[in-house]
Order: sequence, then C-alpha cells, then structure tokens
Amino acid sequence: MCGIAGILAPNWSPEQLKASVMSMSECLAHRGPDDSGTFFDDQAGLALAHRRLSIIDTSKAGQQPMCSSSGRWVVVFNGEVYNANELRAACSPSAGFRGHCDTEVLCELIDSVGPRQAAERLVGMFSFAAWDTKERVLYLVRDRIGIKPLYLASNEREIAFASELSALRQIPQVSGGVSASGLAGLLRYGFVPGHLSILEHVQKVCPGTIVKISLKQAHLDISSERWWSITESSRVSNERIDDQEALDQISLAIENSIRDRLISDRPIGAFLSGGIDSSLVVAGMAALSSAPVQTYSIGFTESLYDESPFARGVARHLGTSHSEQLVTERDVLDIVPELGGMFDEPFADSSQIPMSLVCRLARKDVVVALSGDGGDELFGGYDRYMWSVRLWDQISKIPRSMRRAIALGMTPIPAGLAGMIGRAVNGVVPSRMRVLNPTDKFHRVRRILASRDIHELYQGLMHCFDDPQLLMQQQIIEPDFSSVPTRSEEDPVESMMLTDLLGYLPNDLLVKVDRTSMNVGLEARVPLLDHRLVELAWSLPMRLKVRDGVGKWALRQLLQRQVPSEFWNRPKQGFAVPIGQWLRGPLRDWGEALLAEERLRMQGYLRPTVVRRLWNRHQSGAVDSGSALWTLLMFQAWLDESPSVR
Repeated sequence: MCGIAGILAPNWSPEQLKASVMSMSECLAHRGPDDSGTFFDDQAGLALAHRRLSIIDTSKAGQQPMCSSSGRWVVVFNGEVYNANELRAACSPSAGFRGHCDTEVLCELIDSVGPRQAAERLVGMFSFAAWDTKERVLYLVRDRIGIKPLYLASNEREIAFASELSALRQIPQVSGGVSASGLAGLLRYGFVPGHLSILEHVQKVCPGTIVKISLKQAHLDISSERWWSITESSRVSNERIDDQEALDQISLAIENSIRDRLISDRPIGAFLSGGIDSSLVVAGMAALSSAPVQTYSIGFTESLYDESPFARGVARHLGTSHSEQLVTERDVLDIVPELGGMFDEPFADSSQIPMSLVCRLARKDVVVALSGDGGDELFGGYDRYMWSVRLWDQISKIPRSMRRAIALGMTPIPAGLAGMIGRAVNGVVPSRMRVLNPTDKFHRVRRILASRDIHELYQGLMHCFDDPQLLMQQQIIEPDFSSVPTRSEEDPVESMMLTDLLGYLPNDLLVKVDRTSMNVGLEARVPLLDHRLVELAWSLPMRLKVRDGVGKWALRQLLQRQVPSEFWNRPKQGFAVPIGQWLRGPLRDWGEALLAEERLRMQGYLRPTVVRRLWNRHQSGAVDSGSALWTLLMFQAWLDESPSVR
C-alpha cells in the first residue's frame, strides 16, 4: 500500500521536473512512511515518484519505481495483488526476480502481455502507472471497484497524476482552481461524484479504466477505455441455482477472499462493528487463523448510535483480542479540525469521524486491517432499498399533483414534531423496521413525495441538497449522474444496488476507508469486494439477497453458522454519529467560524444569506440540518487546508 505520483511534461527542464515531483512525493508521505523513490526520463520529460508502506517483502527488493528485467517498463504501484504467487509462476523464467513483492510480478506481467491484459489478470486492489520507455507511452490503471484512488490533471502541454489531490495542488498551473461542477456534485451528494474532482482541471480515473497518454513530438495524446464493467462481466444470471448450492459458492468465495487478504509480512487485524458484514469477515479470519484475531471498534456515549456492545459480544464469541474506544467530546474536538486536510478533497460523510478514530486505534498494534465494506451493495443490505420500495408502492397510487401538495403541507412541520412522529412509529413497528434518525427520514420523505418514478425517489433519498444552485454564487450547468446501466426486466432494488455500487461505494465508502487508514499508515483490505465475489453476487437471483423484505439473506444464513443471531440480528445502524447535536454543542464555535458571513462573502463560492439562514435555524432547534451543514463545513474546512486553490 503506497502513494504514487508523476508528471509528463516534455517542455519542462529536468530541474523543474525534479523539484515538482519531489514536492508531490512529500505530500504523500503519510501514505508510505517506510520508503520513497523517484525515476526520471529527462529526454521525455517524465518523472515518477513513489511512497512505500511495506507490507509484502519489506526488503529493498520491493523498492519503487521498479523496472522490468528487460528495462522496457517502469512502474509505480499502489495496492496489493493477492494472486501474485500464481502470476509469478506463469512469468518467463528469464524474469530474474530479486524478491517476492507483488510489484515485481506486475512489472514482468506488463512486460509480457501489456498493461491492460496485466490488469485483467490481477486479483486485488490497485492503481498503477506504467511507462513504456520504448514507445514513450504512459498508462494509468485503476482497479475494478475503485478501492484505490487515482487522479489525473491535464492541460494541452502537460499532465500529472497522483493518489491524492494534495500532490496535484503542488502544480497549480495543471490542477486549476475550484471546480464549480465538482462543488455542485458535493452539495448534492455529500461527495464529489463520478469522474469529477473538486479541482477544475483534475479528474478521477474511473474504476475499471485505463488511460493511455502518448508522447508524440512534444504533444500529448490522451485516451481512455473501460477494461472491466460489472454489467458486462455478469451478464449470465444464475436464476435457477439452488439455494444451498448458491450458499456454498458464496461461502467458498468469501473464504478464499479472506485467505488471500491474510497474506502479510506485517501485523494484521480487523474492524468489528458487530454488524453482519464485519462479523462475517472476522469469523472467516478466526476460522483461518491459529492465533486470536486482533479486532477494533468504536463506541459512543449516546446509546442510539452505540454498537460497541454488539461488537464486544461477537468478539467474545469468536475469541478475538478485542480493543475498543469510547468517543468523548475531546476526541471529537481533536479530530474534526484535521478532516479538511486528511480527506484531501471535500468529503461530507460524518462517519469519517469514528472511522478515523478506529484506524488510529488499530494502528497502535497492526499495519493491515480487514474491513466489511461492500456487503450492502452486493446483497441488498441497506434499509433505504426497502424504504424506497414500500414508499413507492404507496405513493405511486396517489396522483403526482396531489403528492406534491402533500409535500408542501409537510414543510412547516418542525423538527421536534417530526422526530416525535418518527419515534412513535418506531415504538409500534417490528424492530427490523425501525429507523435511525427519524427526523431526517421524515423530511427526506417530504422531499421525495413528488418523484416521477422509483429511481428518482431513491435519488431523492440520497441527496444532501436537492438544488445546489441555490447555495452557489456561480451559475453552472450541473452534470447528471443519476442514470445507471440497466439490465432488462430488472428488479427496482437491483437498480438501487447498482446505483450504489457504481456511485456511493467508490465515491463515498471507499474514499472514507482509504483516506482514514492511509492517514495513519494503515492498509485497509476489503475482502467482500474481491471482484470474483462481486461477479458471483451480481449473477445470483434477488431471492438470495432480499427475502421477505429483509436484505442480505445469503450473508445472514452464512453468519448464523458461525455466530448466533442474537449478537447481530438488529436494525442496521451503519457508522452514524450525532452530528446535529455536536454542531449545537462541542462543534458550534468551530462551525460558526467556518460559516461566518464575511468569510463566505470573501471566498465567493457559497451564498452567505442562504448558508447563515440554514445555520441559524439549526442552532435554534427549528430544524435538524446537521447532515446538510456538515457538507458545507467540510467544503469550508477543505478550503482552509488548500490555500493554493483560492
């Protein structure tokens, strides 16, 4: 696990190249505290940099940038290749391996079959750059799911790439200022969606994509193509598969994936929330490990948000060596001012706070930690899927004009009354149908009542601000990221799952895991997102994912074999935090300073009157706008850490 960066600028001097790439490398030091290296091709105007967190083969034999034995290819690599030993055996005997690291295998594989075919053979998480010294072509490749980040900045004369935006901000003439489209996407979703970034000349290399940059007489020719797609790779549907056969296939795929991710030359542990996904991963680790698994969890003093007793119960049952931390007001005050710099790009999922803290807790003992991310998107685990179906079944019977009128009628209902209604409903429905944050859910329902179809309804549930333009000073045409590839006769829940797999997962959850872990030099691995398991899950019928209105049917069946259901069978909580309360309490002064009217006016991005109205209404208790305000605050905090873009 590492940080990579590079520049291709044929008109730059060697001195300029060296100074710039060294500055980029310094920005990525937290991603790779163990080693660093550079490579220069002065004739082409190329510079590559690498920061190393040593996990496999900690010797100098794993140092990067790395050259293939033929001398033709130079590679910088971020991630892990779990089938490296199998690929090594298939490489040419003349390869002359110096050590046993996966990057060396990747170099020889690229030398043998080229970057695209090499990527297609990899099992793992990765982003890498490969420079062809013979053809003078640079390739940038990102893994199938988007576990590892990769950004590309370009103009007509030069390009730069890096694992994080902070490195690209070292070259402002390439990266540019704040992107209005990126800001609009942030305000709508709470993260910057799709290929966009928050910088105007920078784009993400999308998951499963390869970018080719050819140097032709000091001119750069850039093209890209998808080398993997979930909808293309899982066209065959196993609708007639027997339940037991499917469970056996899923169980074997999960076991193999966990086994692969236990390969490490450094100490390894796992995050444990006590939910289905993390419990399943830890149970698999315990079955494969001779020693107790090291597990880590975070708790809260607010019982509504606290999952630590459940994690503790699972840990006791599985015999893990368990560590937990109760989040205090001091912890929050200490970590929040760091988030703007830690996330490198504005990011407004408030579960970043406990995730940051659990990574710091784990890093005291281990260098690698397994996470349970991915189970919800693959097996229909989010409550909002069922919410959307139930809501649409009911509201679609009402004429849309009438629904819009009802929504308008709900607008004056104060947050206190909305919360009271939500809690009253929670008191009479079955436990599996109860919802966290009923106030927030109530107002989301109001916003989506006038939806034209179930897909628009679901998008409404996911929006932070329905109309970002109301908050922005600059007028823009916002890109549409609402459409997703579809399959014929698809289930509406499958459509929602695909929306999350292509959007929410790589742009929110995996960003959160990557930045919080790499900030402390911790490698996070996600066994439920092994592409072989993803492809298997996507080929299975929906009855194995959602049954009787309950998601993750298959995973529940498998976990019950290892951990009694009383430890984990409860309403899904996620990694929620009481952000609304905190913004009225310990974080009030911090928020007030970032959203000061004069500061907003001078910056010129957000409308001061609209923002101040939202802040003041939240402080008065008239509404709970914690999630919305957090989005604005994370943008402001990022601006404070990014003076070069103002």
